[in-house]
Amino acid sequence: MARRVVITGMGAVTPLAVGVEESWKKLCAGESGIKKITQFDASSLKCQVAGEVRDFSAEDFLNRKKIRRTDRFVHFLLAATKMALEDGQLEIDSGEEYRVGVIAATAIGSCKTFEANHELILKGLMRNVTPYLVINLSANTAGGEMASMCGARGPHHFLQEACSAGTNAIGLGFKTIKYGEAEVMIVGGSDAGISSTLMASLDNLGAIATSWNDQPHRSSRPFDKERNGFVSSEGSGVLILEELEHARARGTKIYAEILGYGSTCDAYHAVAPLPTGESALKCMELSIEEAGIKPEEIEYINAHGTSTVANDETETLAIKNLFGPRVKEIMISANKSMIGHLWGAAGAVEGIFTAKSLQEGIIPPTINLDEPDPKCDLDYVPHQARRSDIRLALSNSFGFGGINASLVFKKYEG
Repeated sequence: MARRVVITGMGAVTPLAVGVEESWKKLCAGESGIKKITQFDASSLKCQVAGEVRDFSAEDFLNRKKIRRTDRFVHFLLAATKMALEDGQLEIDSGEEYRVGVIAATAIGSCKTFEANHELILKGLMRNVTPYLVINLSANTAGGEMASMCGARGPHHFLQEACSAGTNAIGLGFKTIKYGEAEVMIVGGSDAGISSTLMASLDNLGAIATSWNDQPHRSSRPFDKERNGFVSSEGSGVLILEELEHARARGTKIYAEILGYGSTCDAYHAVAPLPTGESALKCMELSIEEAGIKPEEIEYINAHGTSTVANDETETLAIKNLFGPRVKEIMISANKSMIGHLWGAAGAVEGIFTAKSLQEGIIPPTINLDEPDPKCDLDYVPHQARRSDIRLALSNSFGFGGINASLVFKKYEG
């Protein structure tokens, strides 16, 4: 018999703040975490803005040896994990460690560590290359660090699935508990890709926003007519997923319930979405089917909403084709308008924000939606948050390589 899965702990490191509550507060206030790049000299790039994590001190979460030996994306991941464990008051009892697992994810991995050590090679300083480079490049070791932090010895996976990685981590963790392979799964994603090499590649690819260097807060504008690319960001989100009766027995708080998960592939292009939106539609449809509900019951969609021309149009088309005549009754918002694109962490952080929307009855806004694209004509909750006591929500992630993932979340009602 399928079991119910709930969210009992959450931790986040975002361009808005370190911590879920402060990030959520700023998100609902319509604040942007996107600013001029400070981690390197970006003056020669067409895009000079990013969603950098500021006011983060790894020393608040990790010892110096761990910091020295691991990449910035690992620092974020372990910080979010520690916050989620504390939030969920999760302590693994002796004898239960093999019933607690980890699924972590990234899109980019340890690019900053690689870049720094490659620079040493170019300078002829081979003896200065860290022996831990190979460990960092084996990105799955970050998941092992998560498991070590709490002693989780159960099912363990590490995903590298571009922009859908965080959502797939939640979805696979949900399935693992639902079908009895674990009682608790610690899931999430992390990335720290604001590096000169990656940003130069994106700049040359023409994928990122280039028109708002003098006004960084306006650069990410999902569904707006003037959008011209996404904004690269960094951060992490981690959730504690738990079988309902196990959570009840612990007496812990419950944020929301997960009902369904869908995953598909466009099988079309390395970076462009399938123009018909067929695979994205099927992905949402699969999550709704598993949830055991009807499409018309969905009240809110946390959109992938990257602020690229093709993605926003395709996602809108897929939503229209799935929900039909009542589509304009559904509230939709794009968190990326404020936090940018967190790559492999995006779906995890947006999953956290979706759970908060259900818990608190607040729909975050889509900022910078000044002149909607005529092809994007739905209710994207522009400019200001909206109060709404919603019961069912959908969260979408559509990534490079055509990897799609959707989750159905439900307000916890006991």
